[in-house]
Amino acid sequence: MNGAEILRQALALKAEERFAVIEGLIKSLDEPSKEVDEIWAEEAEKRLKAVREGRLETIPMAEVFAEEQ
Repeated sequence: MNGAEILRQALALKAEERFAVIEGLIKSLDEPSKEVDEIWAEEAEKRLKAVREGRLETIPMAEVFAEEQ
């Protein structure tokens, strides 16, 4: 079965079923990386420590979103 045949069959599915297929395909492309997760966890800890020690200034969420408009 080739990609065109799979697509034809997928398009015949109900919307909810198509969504499940799409979600499964997208998740298969986003494989977790333990190394990347560890790097981000370390960075988050560093940032939290900097905030608590007063070395990093935070910006209220409302202020951040107000600037986007």
